[in-house]
Amino acid sequence: MKNFQPMTNYRWTICSLIFFATTINYLDRQVISLLKPILEKEYNWTESDYSNIVAAFQLAYALGMLGVGSIIDKIGSKLGYAISLFLWSIASIMHAFASSTFSFGVARAFLGVTEAGNFPAAIKVVAEWFPKKERAFATGIFNSGTNIGAVIAPLIVPWIAISYSWQMAFISTGAVGFIWLIFWFLLYRAPSTHKLVNAAELEHIQSDVEFEKANGSESEIDIPWSKLLTYKQTWAFAVGKFLSDGVWWFFLFWLPAFLISEYKLVGMEISFPVAVVYLMAGVGSVAGGWLPMWLMNTKGWDMVRSRKTSMLIYAVFPILVMFSQAAGAYNMWYAVFIIGVAMAAHQAWSANILTTVSDMFPKKSIGAVIGIGGMVGGFGSITVAKSAGALLDYYKAQNDVQTGYYILFLFCGTAYLIAWFLMFRVLAPKMTPIHAANK
Repeated sequence: MKNFQPMTNYRWTICSLIFFATTINYLDRQVISLLKPILEKEYNWTESDYSNIVAAFQLAYALGMLGVGSIIDKIGSKLGYAISLFLWSIASIMHAFASSTFSFGVARAFLGVTEAGNFPAAIKVVAEWFPKKERAFATGIFNSGTNIGAVIAPLIVPWIAISYSWQMAFISTGAVGFIWLIFWFLLYRAPSTHKLVNAAELEHIQSDVEFEKANGSESEIDIPWSKLLTYKQTWAFAVGKFLSDGVWWFFLFWLPAFLISEYKLVGMEISFPVAVVYLMAGVGSVAGGWLPMWLMNTKGWDMVRSRKTSMLIYAVFPILVMFSQAAGAYNMWYAVFIIGVAMAAHQAWSANILTTVSDMFPKKSIGAVIGIGGMVGGFGSITVAKSAGALLDYYKAQNDVQTGYYILFLFCGTAYLIAWFLMFRVLAPKMTPIHAANK
């Protein structure tokens, strides 16, 4: 008689590790937006100066994405993740020694190229440790680390800067990554060789592989990078990232400045509203990953219908952000709540758009495709950043900065519906897996 062994759940421990790595990733990158009022006085930055520094990060991040995904595919997720996090921690600390606008740009560029490794590595880990029906949920959980990092940052960074110095804010947040590395090397192994993963859990993790083998698919084909560029599925992901990434980055780098400008907040007053927005975004990330899994398990929908329907729902909610300024005229918290809803929708969208890569591509090509899409998304973010700097400088000169923000919010509110249409009506309406497309 077969001995049925209860399934272990070590894959969720791995999910928690990449959650904390993503938290550190966003903690490090958000420090400069919270120190902007201090740094722009010390270095006489204009909005365009600041946007150039932001763009230096985004350009390096985009170019880094292009190569780092393929590197992680080759050297493996364990070593690739560790190298990336070690280097971006060094880059974060380097900001403390910057002495000019140019040197800040250099430090930001180094941070960008090294932080580019987080998402290709994290999505690859999820694909290695979770079956397809759980991947969006796992991605939503680790992706919520972006929000937790963004919540922690406004609570501690201004306090460190006021109590000690802005330099210490960069040093202390950058050093956190070294602690994570200890746990990563102690706890991470491949699922097939991990002593804390029993046969039942390994069978669950590999259930897609067994199904694909039984149906004659080629789940482990290795597609050359140049070949990936010929698939519409690659460009569906890339177009979706191009239109939506810039929205997130705009709020990440300009939300504190918007609240300070609009509501005359000073000192630590900025901390709580920003923290509330990112807490809401964190809920959106987890709920966004849960919904398609629920539709598949409870409603019996297939993966494609569940994914596309969920993403359409998430694409509608950002429209509300166009009304945030009008609502905020009555009370700041109305604007904070509306922006929080929009950012929660973005994170729900993000948990799913990242998962579309493992839905459509074999595991050996996931890092490369994430890298390609991340690069295109990075250029979209640069476009938004440069446009934001130019618009806000222009309208500041006209004493009408609110109009500049409204134009930016107009884009933020409509970008997701445009992206959804291009992804699922034009480029990849059936989300056909690559192995099937090749037959």
